[in-house]
Amino acid sequence: MTLPNDAYAIVEGRHSDPFRYLGLHVENDQNVVRAFLPHASSVEAVDDEGRAAKLALVHDAGLFVGPLPRDVKRYTLRASFGDNVVELHDPYGFPPVLSEFDLYLLGEGTHQRLYDKLGAHPMTLDGIKGVAFAVFAPNARRVSVVGDFNFWDNRRHAMRVRGSGFWEIFIPGVTVGDHYKFDIVGPYGQELPLKADPLAFRAEIRPNTASIVFDEERLVPKTRAPADANALSAPISIYEVHLGSWRRKNDNEWLSYRELADTLPRYAREMGFTHVEFMPVSEHPFDGSWGYQPTGLFAPTSRFGTPDDFVTLIEACHREGLAVLIDWVPGHFPDDPHGLGHFDGTALYEHANPLQGRHLDWGTLIYNYGRTEVVNFLVANALFWLERYGIDGLRVDAVASMLYLDYSRPAGGWIPNKYGGRENIEAIEFLRRFNTEVFAKFPHATTAAEESTAWPQVSRPVEFGGLGFGYKWNMGWMHDTLNYIGKDPIHRRHHHDQILFGLHYAFSENFILPLSHDEVVHGKRSILGRMPGDDWQRFANLRVYYAFMFGHPGKKLLFMGCEFGQQREWNHDRSLDWHLLDQPWHRGVQSLIRDLNALYRSLPALHELDCDPAGFEWIVTSDASNNVYAWMRKGNAPRQRCLVVANFSPNVYHDYHVNVPFPGRWKEVLNSDSSYYGGSNVGNSGHLETKEGPVPQLSLTIPPLAAIFLVPDES
Repeated sequence: MTLPNDAYAIVEGRHSDPFRYLGLHVENDQNVVRAFLPHASSVEAVDDEGRAAKLALVHDAGLFVGPLPRDVKRYTLRASFGDNVVELHDPYGFPPVLSEFDLYLLGEGTHQRLYDKLGAHPMTLDGIKGVAFAVFAPNARRVSVVGDFNFWDNRRHAMRVRGSGFWEIFIPGVTVGDHYKFDIVGPYGQELPLKADPLAFRAEIRPNTASIVFDEERLVPKTRAPADANALSAPISIYEVHLGSWRRKNDNEWLSYRELADTLPRYAREMGFTHVEFMPVSEHPFDGSWGYQPTGLFAPTSRFGTPDDFVTLIEACHREGLAVLIDWVPGHFPDDPHGLGHFDGTALYEHANPLQGRHLDWGTLIYNYGRTEVVNFLVANALFWLERYGIDGLRVDAVASMLYLDYSRPAGGWIPNKYGGRENIEAIEFLRRFNTEVFAKFPHATTAAEESTAWPQVSRPVEFGGLGFGYKWNMGWMHDTLNYIGKDPIHRRHHHDQILFGLHYAFSENFILPLSHDEVVHGKRSILGRMPGDDWQRFANLRVYYAFMFGHPGKKLLFMGCEFGQQREWNHDRSLDWHLLDQPWHRGVQSLIRDLNALYRSLPALHELDCDPAGFEWIVTSDASNNVYAWMRKGNAPRQRCLVVANFSPNVYHDYHVNVPFPGRWKEVLNSDSSYYGGSNVGNSGHLETKEGPVPQLSLTIPPLAAIFLVPDES
């Protein structure tokens, strides 16, 4: 028998539209069934009434063909594999999965629920249970699903292409938990490495890289953070956590999501934090990337359990009253063979030109923000975490690298924009769209930008020319103040402006003050390790620095371990040094952070106008010789005031006069030199009366290397 070219293309695994040949077709007014079942010895087509028609083997590779009565619309296949007889539904007998409207939105790049359509979705189609697979690969010649269910044979489940390059197939009998990948032939006939699903909702643990079928639609958050948790007027104190090294058990093993849920949220709440922020939880192949080089943007990493287990952790945080932020990485991705790089044999997700498409610092690939389908993929991913997992906000990593075409590139090593400038216009539009869609759909959520330059209006509305973020990390404040506090106190008088400078721009954005993981790695030392002097001075410096941070305008972020004075740099392969809490000075630092959080939350003056210049007034700025600063924090109500005085010298100052707005009694509500925190217990005995005169003044005793907080006594 002479077979058509379609038949040879099927058995050789290179047919670009197998539905055109396989399945049920009417030819010459007769039903013809074609099935490709490698290794089957015989095949019958069985109709709904049980009538069986034997199909002829027309190619030894397993291609069977035979007629069916003209009135038959549905059938199953009965195949013999040696002594085993299997009844199965023909995947080429089912209708399309993606609707025409889906294809229109996908092609336009406006499908907000793209994650409900692409990827692997358990479903019932024509009364039959199975899984619908769909993937974007517009330049591929052929795409097949391979997995546990077909012996990883790329000939068995070749997909059909629809719309502008979306391949799909419904495979009956596939179930949740099955492993799979996409086998892709590129535009020049080249076989590509097996690709993980870009929209996989679950993945194998490294070093394995298969995607795992998971029903994402049943992920319905049962809890949410308080509606005002992210408001500009709310106290926001963030505990940044790397899930793999917060705590470990037994022989340096990770805690699972569920084990973390039993301990981490309660600890963060007891410490007074309002938010937890997880370093990237998306699946990633390399532990040392800390999650910042993700290959599975839609899958929580399998290192610590399943998606259901991750939901348990989120819900546990919410039950403790904590909002949950996650680090989100839309700026770049690794070039691992199973990932997005060269996905369909072309630069699909990235730029083809390495001057645009590759990060020199990190060796990663840069998303092509000019491609509508890529932007749709990223924006939908952001919405996915908020929708499916109940995440309360996204901190966007490395925004500066997205905004500038010449970011960390030498002269001549980058391509200007259409106006000849260095601004990445397409990335700017992507960020604006991302923020617009997030806040439109989740008005109580927030976004935060890790943006290290002076780019204007990062946290201002899109309609006013901003990027639309809720908050921006204040990297300048972090660098200046860490540089200052790391100097011996005798030299600080020459760097007095490093503390003052941040207030020149403190209200130009909605700022978060970050002491993040990046400040305790790569030879920078821990925060405690930066402090000068003997042990007493080091801990006193740390305490005054933390107190200064909590008294300063801006929301707060502290990396795990900093709250008890971790001595060594952070190591992602080890637990934090919890044993340090056996030592009084470390317990004192932990107690101070707990009390600073409580004070920050309880006093409107310390948080209500965090992002408003009306909430701040300098009182003492020029006392460089004594390393003393004083300022007033203000709330909305007239008497919501808090005086903060910080002494960055080891000297005690008596009868130090500071102007205050109200006469009468003032209460010292926190003193970082308290013996409870490991200090020398110098202070003002809890209360002070203003001195008589034209302007109310307090005569203070200012403790060494310490900060004090005073409020009008309303009792």
